[in-house]
Parts: sequence; C-alpha cells; structure tokens
Amino acid sequence: MELTGDQLEKAEEELRRYLPKSQMVYGTLVLNKRVRADPVKFIVDKWPEFRVFICKPQCLQEDDLFRDTVIFTTDPAALKEIVENSSVIDWTKFMRLGIDLCHIDVLTGMASEKNVSSNKIAVCHVMILQDVSRLPPIDSSGISLGSLDESHVDLVAQTWKFAKGGAAKNMIRNMVVNFPSCCVLDADRKPVSWILTFSKCVMGMLYTLPEHRQKGYAKVVTITLARRLHAEGYPVYCYIEEGHENKIRVSKELGFTEDPSYRITWFEFNDL
Repeated sequence: MELTGDQLEKAEEELRRYLPKSQMVYGTLVLNKRVRADPVKFIVDKWPEFRVFICKPQCLQEDDLFRDTVIFTTDPAALKEIVENSSVIDWTKFMRLGIDLCHIDVLTGMASEKNVSSNKIAVCHVMILQDVSRLPPIDSSGISLGSLDESHVDLVAQTWKFAKGGAAKNMIRNMVVNFPSCCVLDADRKPVSWILTFSKCVMGMLYTLPEHRQKGYAKVVTITLARRLHAEGYPVYCYIEEGHENKIRVSKELGFTEDPSYRITWFEFNDL
C-alpha cells in the first residue's frame, strides 16, 4: 500500500527506530516532506507494522530512470514476496535500485528467475554524523563560498563518474535547484569544488577540479554543508565506496561514524 498524509509522519517515527539501517529510506522521506520537488511513492507491505519500506521515484522523463528506488526491510521473506508483485517492481523496465548489501541476493535471485540482466554499480560504507559538535573548525578566510545554481548543471554532470555522459542531467538539475549544496567559487564566480545533496538527503557528488586540489576545499565544502543540513533538521550522512580507505579515514576524522555490519549496494536491472 502507498502511504500518505499522517501515515508518513508515523512512518518517519518508526523508521527512526531502525537507524542506521533505515538511513536511505528515512532520509528520502524527511527530505521529500520538506521539499516536494522529487515525486516519490512511499510503499509498504502492510500498515502500520511494515516489514518492507520502498521509496519509488516517479519517472516523468526519459532520464528520470536514473533516479533509484531504495528499499529497507526487516524480513527477507517479505521482501521476496513484494518484489514479485509487478505493480510495485516492474521487471520489464530498466531500474536502478539501492538496498542493504545483506539483502541483495533476494533481488538478484528474482532477476535470474525472470531472465532479467543485473549489474552491480557500487557497494558503499554509510558514514553518519551523529554529533555535529565533532566537526572540526575550518578556516574559510580567503575562500568564496556559495551554492550551486542551474548554470552549473553541465559541469557537475560532466564530472560525476556515474553520470554516463550526461544521462543524469535532469536529476542533477533537480538537486541543484531544490536541495542544499555548497561550492568554492573562483575569482570569476565559477565553482571549482562542490558537494550536493541527493534526494535521499545524502551528501554526495563531492568533486574538486584537478587544478584546485590539495587546497583543503573538499573538507571546507563538506563541513559547511554538513552544518547547514544539521541546522535545518536533516540527517547528515554520506556514502563512500568500498576500497577508498583514505576517504573513510578522512570522514572519521571529521566525526562521521559507521555500523561495520551495514553496507549499501546499488544494482541496475534491465541495463539500457
């Protein structure tokens, strides 16, 4: 069933009980309630004691398919039951899906049964800032800070490694226009380092132009955006791909922590 109105308030409260493993769907719900710029359906297997919670974006344009469906579950059997329902998951179309790594076998197994191709995109650590006071002070003197705007969409799309040559441009435009971001601007007011907020309320797309690296800009924009999100009542967290131990170390130095048993994975099904 799809949740609406007061049910979403109750769902937010219930999902908070399962943090950090409900972080993706919780963040999606919190941001969507505040900024209704990204149409999402919130679907559960039953109410109010749900076992599966799905955030399913509404694909209104062709490249909206890049937006991913995210799933939280407490019961693999219930997950298997709901993904068999074609009204919830359409296995005939391309989809990008994020879920706790420990449950991915349910989805890849279903894809195999239906002769649907699957491709693992990434496995990530989920780094969460639970105490904003742990963020170190930053010296931004001499640095011009701002927010990204629509004129910067092409630049962000060209530098994000998952954008597939600009296929995610519509999604990135939505993020830039509607969700919090932070960037360092050069003398011509052009961004040289930036970080955005995804529709799941997760900080990401952190990037610094090669000629401006080793100046501490990534740290400045990350801490600045983290403080802004916290001040506005949002959860503060980020993903770091497995194998990037240096980035994990740096995030921990900034005060982020993780549950070692929890990883998020993204798969594409019916790859385009």
